[in-house]
Amino acid sequence: MTKVALITGITGQDGSYLAEFLLQKGYKVHGLVRRSSTINFERLLHLQDQIELNPGDLLDQNSLVNAIKQAEPQEVYNLASQSFVPTSWNQPVLTGEFTALGVTRMLEAVRLVNPRLRFYQASSSEMFGMVRESPQNETTPFYPRSPYGVAKLYGHWITVNYRESYDLYACSGILFNHESPRRGVEFVTRKITYAAARIKLGLQKKLRMGNLDAERDWGFAGDYVQAMWMMLQQDKPQDYVIATGVTHSVRHLVEIAFGYLNLDYRDYIDADPALFRPAEVHHLLGDSSKAARELGWRPTVSFEQLIKMMVDEDMAQVQKNPALSVHRVVKS
Repeated sequence: MTKVALITGITGQDGSYLAEFLLQKGYKVHGLVRRSSTINFERLLHLQDQIELNPGDLLDQNSLVNAIKQAEPQEVYNLASQSFVPTSWNQPVLTGEFTALGVTRMLEAVRLVNPRLRFYQASSSEMFGMVRESPQNETTPFYPRSPYGVAKLYGHWITVNYRESYDLYACSGILFNHESPRRGVEFVTRKITYAAARIKLGLQKKLRMGNLDAERDWGFAGDYVQAMWMMLQQDKPQDYVIATGVTHSVRHLVEIAFGYLNLDYRDYIDADPALFRPAEVHHLLGDSSKAARELGWRPTVSFEQLIKMMVDEDMAQVQKNPALSVHRVVKS
């Protein structure tokens, strides 16, 4: 029997990679999409004839119930959220509605329609925030430092609560930063690689940056979506940290991206205090040994390979269309 999966957030970076992966596994893939005049399907153009899209909104309980009834999935991947950390300070209530309460609505829809299906929640390393130990694993105490991190923590714990209260197969992947050429340009990695390409081609002179000393554990999104699927194939639902186990500073990221194009980043970076977070997360480093041991998951793309992959894609896109909008994303 063909397996069916429903993905919320299918138009995003992770959703598009996960849809690709599941299609290759022989799944029938449904995606939840919100009614909007500005929906961006660019990441899904190469998949549009292979997936089905269902209307629904994490703010509307009834639409989630209907989407699950229509798709009849065995697996639900809840990737949708307000996921840009800086925006969470400007829109903390909206972030809470989508990223926290939206998880509850999704879990409740699962419980009402089909409590036997398997549910994946996209948790985040931002929940660790002001880290209590390094590296961070599944037992590390949480201390989120942004409205986004707080909302993700709610989503994480409500998933645990539904698992323990209703015996749902519900698990969370605590994913550390994962990037790709499909990442939105508002995120620091893509902001840097895109700017490096434009500067190399003479279309931009400077790049305004915030804290260059923040450290993150960065991996490739294509690797990380495989871990999501692996979690739902286990006999019992558990939570897993997914990370590379290596941390890098934003400065090092800039150095690699610009250096790859034979540019000295120090000639092009302008510090902008307005881009600093009100409460910074200084250091994140994940320990994914449990995932390696129990799932057999390991990252395949190194940090340097990831950044060079993103720079190559941005160079190709900007050369193809020098007037490319900074809001446009690449498709591959």
